[in-house]
Amino acid sequence: MRRRDVLGSAAGTALWLAASPTAWAAPASASAPHRNSSAEADPYEETVRAAAMVWRRLPTSWQEGPFLANGRLGAQLYAGRTANTLKLMLSHSEVQDQRGQWRGGIGYSRLPIGCFTLTFAGGITAVDWTLELYDAELRGTITTTRGSVTFSALVHSETSALLISTRPSAGEEEAAWSFQWLQAATTRTSGKPADYTPNPDPVVGDGYVEQPLLAGGGWTTAWRERRAGTGRLLAAHLVYRFPGRLSEATDQAIRNVERTLATDTGRLIARHRDWWHRYYRRSFLSVPDKRLQAFYLIQLYKLASATRADGPTISEWGPWFPEVGNNWTAVWWNLNVQIGMAPIHGSNHPELDSVTGAFRRFEQNLPLSMPVDYRDGKGYALGHPSDWQLRAGDTYDVGIPGSGRISDNFGNLTWALHNVWLAYRHSMDRAILRDVVYPILAKAIHFYDHFLHEGGDGRLHLLKTRSPEYADAADCTYDLSLIRWGVRTLLESARLLHIDDPRAPRWRDIAARLTPYAEDPAAGVMIGKDVPLADSHRHHSHLLWLHPLRERSWDRAGDRDVMRRSVDHWVSMQQRWHGYSYAVASSMYSVMDAPEKALDSLTFFTDLGVVDNCRMTVNTMYREGNNFAVESPLTGAQSMLDMVVQSHEGVVKVFPSVSTRWPDASIANLRTQGAFLIDADRAAGATRWIRIHSEAGAPLVVDHGMKGMLSVRDEHGRPLPWRSLTPTRAAIQLPRHATAVITTKGTHPSPPREVPPLGTWTRWGLPR
Repeated sequence: MRRRDVLGSAAGTALWLAASPTAWAAPASASAPHRNSSAEADPYEETVRAAAMVWRRLPTSWQEGPFLANGRLGAQLYAGRTANTLKLMLSHSEVQDQRGQWRGGIGYSRLPIGCFTLTFAGGITAVDWTLELYDAELRGTITTTRGSVTFSALVHSETSALLISTRPSAGEEEAAWSFQWLQAATTRTSGKPADYTPNPDPVVGDGYVEQPLLAGGGWTTAWRERRAGTGRLLAAHLVYRFPGRLSEATDQAIRNVERTLATDTGRLIARHRDWWHRYYRRSFLSVPDKRLQAFYLIQLYKLASATRADGPTISEWGPWFPEVGNNWTAVWWNLNVQIGMAPIHGSNHPELDSVTGAFRRFEQNLPLSMPVDYRDGKGYALGHPSDWQLRAGDTYDVGIPGSGRISDNFGNLTWALHNVWLAYRHSMDRAILRDVVYPILAKAIHFYDHFLHEGGDGRLHLLKTRSPEYADAADCTYDLSLIRWGVRTLLESARLLHIDDPRAPRWRDIAARLTPYAEDPAAGVMIGKDVPLADSHRHHSHLLWLHPLRERSWDRAGDRDVMRRSVDHWVSMQQRWHGYSYAVASSMYSVMDAPEKALDSLTFFTDLGVVDNCRMTVNTMYREGNNFAVESPLTGAQSMLDMVVQSHEGVVKVFPSVSTRWPDASIANLRTQGAFLIDADRAAGATRWIRIHSEAGAPLVVDHGMKGMLSVRDEHGRPLPWRSLTPTRAAIQLPRHATAVITTKGTHPSPPREVPPLGTWTRWGLPR
């Protein structure tokens, strides 16, 4: 046999009884916020524990169930096929096919793994579950016609172990887990080739399932259940190998299970909790709408569950493969990754930046998306769907503008690099600019440059491309906005990096002569030349210049008219909008000083409004028709960040778009461009104080919005040099590692606080 006996020695059993069932039983006091000697609750812990999701009804599917993950291994619990079973779907963001002869959604498709089934003696009659975000653990009780089972479950933050402890009452002593594998075949039907063949059936061993791939390698799921009295502890690991020998994956998975069970369970749980507790202390946000505040914190939990800087970036489902599958089997780069990953910057979580990580590690795969005739060693492109290693398929390329092979993939790479540029701007880490943004962006612009031509007006025009999910157009606004941002960013980067680049004259020429966007006098910026926005359009591709590229600014009076006309026209036709449309519209309203519209747009989405058969689900996942995704709710977290802090063109704005319905707000350690960390407090509709810490010594202009005589001092109370630019804007000389405290008479900084609620609210999950 390739595993040890299920039952350990008597000494091992005694240790488990002492360390795991009792220590991990999660008594009621374990979920109470920690209080110091002054009986004050820790606001960081208090807000996250208050956001815990609850289930008082049995969830039935991906759209309802609680979810666990650590950036790779994912699990989701809901009803099984029969009345006496529960199903724990197991997924892994690295598990995919490796047949590059087909396009990425098929050839590099994410693959289903299987599920653990918990079988009871009686039928399930009730559940009482809590997904405790602060500890990243699912705890609860299942009641059946024969008894009950209390359980705790987690996916370990560091070791990728799935751990589940169960303790049955009389009548359910034999409740036990079993594993059922699923066929290793893509669930995508679009473009599925006639010669597609599923991968072979797995080899099933004693406590493991070994799944081979036709391309070589594969993965092994291994598990072992330890018993102590009637209590059980299930430990499971998954190891994926490609390239590599599948037998090595099997040996490693079994060793990992043995190592997990040999480690003191209490110590494992403490390490797991410590990671998550430190994670939540990196930033703080409290607002009066507690359901919306809980939504925001659930998205932070979801992001850290879905991705880590050294792992795969988010695919459509994150690490939670829907049992029913659907078409979205890979990574989409024409919007989904970009908007889903946006909140990591403002929420101060660079440890999740898997987008920058992907381009650092897999840049060598970008030429594969270039048309063969354009692979001159100077250009890059990125097709979608791709896998997390930026491979879109050996036989697939993005196409050629102005030809019979036009796609909506031309802007993928440049838009993704805007996310990486934001990582640079929020950290001011020159290595990101030097090693990732600059060299890759230069090659992305080189590819675009092939298709720019001089018109009779002396301007540079772009051959026909496609505005994602809408229409083909020459001088397509989507692509022009990315080109314009790209060349300007390259020129500024070359200056900062002291690079005398021979390509710079061409970039300056493009920046100077690139044609303006086509405009309609009433409807604002159009899709492209002679192509108006005539129908409802879920994608904001033609408005990328406004958000997130921020080419135009509401601070400049001359920009306001075109911004207003363009957004008003887009939002006037919402029949085909999807979830992210509302979240993006909210962010647009926030940068246009329209806080009430920003909040209304976001809450339509978070109140589970339905448009075009699309809605957010009760567990804050997302459904579009029969397809599932995670990016739209994640974008909603960015919408909330845009309400409380913005940074652009060297100006940091504090509480720039907070609704009058939110008289109070408290933030801490929110990160802005320039590598500033912002703490601030708002009470009775006014900003009371602001604290700004500079990590990089970048120039600081703060739009504080405060009234009265300002005091600007360092953390020791010493005056700092500053000057007033407008009644609500100040320039402050703040050296690297220094802190500025801005107050008015009678105010002083205090720790972050849980602000008073607007009223009662309903928890996320299935609370009733």
